[in-house]
Amino acid sequence: MRTPQSKALAAALIAVLALPIAGCARNRAKSDLPYVARDVGTLYSTARKRLDQGRYKEAAVLFDEVERQHPYSVWARRAQLMSAFSYYLNRDYTESIQSAQRFLSVHPGNRDAPYAYYLVALSYYEQIRDVTRDQKITLQALNALGELTRRYPNTRYASDTRLKIDLVNDHLAGKEMEIGRFYETRGQWLSATLRFRTVIDKYQTTTHTPEALMRLTESYLSLGLPDEAQKATAVLGANYPGTDWYGHAYKLMQKHPPQPVAPIPPGQPIVPVGTPGSKNLALPGESGTATPKAEAPAPPTPVAPSGGTTGGPVPTTETPTT
Repeated sequence: MRTPQSKALAAALIAVLALPIAGCARNRAKSDLPYVARDVGTLYSTARKRLDQGRYKEAAVLFDEVERQHPYSVWARRAQLMSAFSYYLNRDYTESIQSAQRFLSVHPGNRDAPYAYYLVALSYYEQIRDVTRDQKITLQALNALGELTRRYPNTRYASDTRLKIDLVNDHLAGKEMEIGRFYETRGQWLSATLRFRTVIDKYQTTTHTPEALMRLTESYLSLGLPDEAQKATAVLGANYPGTDWYGHAYKLMQKHPPQPVAPIPPGQPIVPVGTPGSKNLALPGESGTATPKAEAPAPPTPVAPSGGTTGGPVPTTETPTT
């Protein structure tokens, strides 16, 4: 009776012990290849074959293997860049950025350095999210694209980079407009005005500029600043005369035209006397009831103590005799 129970217990223990080993094997298969010494030609050609077959993850791992096993060969430098390219095609953007930056740190003056910068910029650019989400990646993409155009303005990647910079700026302007409209719906006109002004000041060449000027007209009128609203409408009409945004802003200004304020005559107080909440103070020479000046109190008359004399002359009320 003991023999079958012992066999069953031993089988259960073997199964329990085999689970962690199987888990480690799976994790190792997913992360790194086992080290098998191979010549550089075989490794690189196998990686290139995997890349041509569309097996981008395997190709990237094999290109990394070229660098690991043959770090001083001529193919190691090329394998670093091909690894970054394979990770990019696999949409593993974090690994692509790291591989490209590692290539730039080791070979900053290489002729393929512009392409490495281009891969970094593309990896950030492909991760840009819609305007309702956080735009941290968008700013990183703008910085990476700007770095490429500053360092290599005459390369074949520069024209595509400039186009993407315009698109990224348009995206960031759209984010500002989204926040400004949100403030408008809540009646927070000052906060909305600041967002629309950001679009005009920083992203004035984007497609959101006409709407931003119209929204500024709305916000200024709501804040009681018709003169500023008229300026925004004038700029809108001068630059975008045929748009619907200008038509809407023009109708708003027709309904709420700025009223001229008559100048204050000289000598007249800015706040009329008797206005509720004012102190009713009039400047010297102005009409109105001025606050009477307080008179200085008379000095006290010293009184001599009874049965003695004061330490000084005591004033008398008697008329002096001549």
